[in-house]
Amino acid sequence: MPRRSRRADPETIRRRLINLLTNFEAELQSRDLRRKVLALVPAFHALRDLGSSLITVGGADAGRKRILFYFQKYPKVVIQGDELMVVAGISDWPRRLRELRVEFGWAILNGKTIKEMAREGEFSINGIDAMSLGPDHYILLGTVEDREAAHRWNIANEIRRKTSSVRDKILEFLKKNLGKPVTGEELRYVANDKTEWARRARELRTEFGWPIVTKSTGRPDLPVGSYVLEQNRQSPPHDRRIPDPIRTAVLRRDKYTCRECDWHHELWNKSDPRHLELHHIKPHSERGENLPENLRTLCTVCHDEIHRK
Repeated sequence: MPRRSRRADPETIRRRLINLLTNFEAELQSRDLRRKVLALVPAFHALRDLGSSLITVGGADAGRKRILFYFQKYPKVVIQGDELMVVAGISDWPRRLRELRVEFGWAILNGKTIKEMAREGEFSINGIDAMSLGPDHYILLGTVEDREAAHRWNIANEIRRKTSSVRDKILEFLKKNLGKPVTGEELRYVANDKTEWARRARELRTEFGWPIVTKSTGRPDLPVGSYVLEQNRQSPPHDRRIPDPIRTAVLRRDKYTCRECDWHHELWNKSDPRHLELHHIKPHSERGENLPENLRTLCTVCHDEIHRK
């Protein structure tokens, strides 16, 4: 069993480490490789002990807790894997990171996932160049634990094993979590880590008319990196042709509120799961254009009523 790091006074460990490295000068003169390796083992352990001892708060007695503390201290900041290795003081820190995400529901996104979201315009945090991130970068997006995450990851695990397309898997997962935010990391997992997942999620909204919203496409109240399927219904075919920039501009202009009944997302509840859509003032069938001046925001209840009349 690998040796666990031993937390102690950081200054005491630092002095011990310096002493070990100073004495190692004599070992370098030896021709015996194993002797040199064995002489470095205590220094290697001391370095891990020093890293795990940097976090002195109560309760940070395990690698997973130290990783979480570090993320919480720097939310929405790009953290490198090497940093987590240092503060964790353990070699299997990636497994502890996965536990934080899957079992405890912390919204930790990998740089690879963030880059794929950014390509579809679904990730934007001031000061972060998403396209420069790689698989060894991580960001904690929210400081609140999601207690339903473990259940969602179990559902995701079942869906990802199916032989259906990436698009169908994502839609099935969103339907299973209707009205609830899911993370891009979960959608990527459902898609068997296929890089196309973010594009397929966008296509479900723009080409197939499913009301999948994000912070940048109709739900500014959502955290960055979250997706919500608001209702199990598709928009009419002609409404699917409204470009995202125009859709967002109209929603913003109308303050994300139905122009008929003043409904907005803060009024959402399970017994009345409506969402916001755009209505053509001059009907699309009469050559009404997809321009802001010909569009107004309506909730699905009012939108359906207007079309019935």
